[in-house]
Amino acid sequence: MVRRTKEDAQKTRSRILEAAEQAFHQRGMAHTTLAEIAALAGVTRGAIYWHLSNTADLVQALLDTLHEPLDELAKASESEDEVDPLGCLRLLLIKLFEQLALDAKIRRINEILIHKCEFTDAMCDLRQQRQSAYLACNGRIELSLGNAVHRGQLPANLHIPRAVISLHGYIDGIVAQWLLVPDSFALAEEAAALVDAALDMLRLSPALQR
Repeated sequence: MVRRTKEDAQKTRSRILEAAEQAFHQRGMAHTTLAEIAALAGVTRGAIYWHLSNTADLVQALLDTLHEPLDELAKASESEDEVDPLGCLRLLLIKLFEQLALDAKIRRINEILIHKCEFTDAMCDLRQQRQSAYLACNGRIELSLGNAVHRGQLPANLHIPRAVISLHGYIDGIVAQWLLVPDSFALAEEAAALVDAALDMLRLSPALQR
C-alpha cells in the first residue's frame, strides 16, 4: 500500500511538471499561474504545494530533469584523478549542444529558462536560485580547467577566473542564439567544431594568460 502511494505521488509530480513545462512554454512564466498548471495537470493547487513550494521550486524541478545524462561526464572532468579532464569537458559540451538540438524536451525547458523567464518582483526567489546556479556552474568549470592545467592540457599560466567567464559566456551565447534563431545554423552538426573553437581560445589566447 505504501509503495502504491509513493508511485501515485510520483505520477502526480510528473503530471505537474509536464503541465508546467507546457504552460510556461506557451505563455511564459510571468503569465502562468499555479492554478492554470493545476488545471492542466488535473490536480488541485494543494497538490502542487504538497510537491513543490513555489514557482522557483517548480522551475528547479524541471531543470533537474536535464542534468542526469551529463552528470557523469561533469564529475569526471572535475575529478583530480581523471587523466583526461579536458577531453571529458570537450565531450560534455558537445553532448550538451547535441542534446539541445535533438531532444525536444531539453530544447523546450531551455527556451523557457532563457527566453520565457521574466525576473519580476514575484520571481525574486527564482532570480536568486538562478544566480546561485550560475555561480555553482562557474565553480565546476573552474575545477575542470584547473585539472586540465595540472595535466598539462592547458597553459600553466592560464588565467583561470577569466577563462571561466569566457567559456561560460561563449556556451551561453551559442545556446541563446540558436534557441532564438534555430535555422541560422545546424547546432548538432556544428557542435564539435564550436566546442573545439572554445578550447582553442583557452589554449592560445594571450588575453587568457597571466
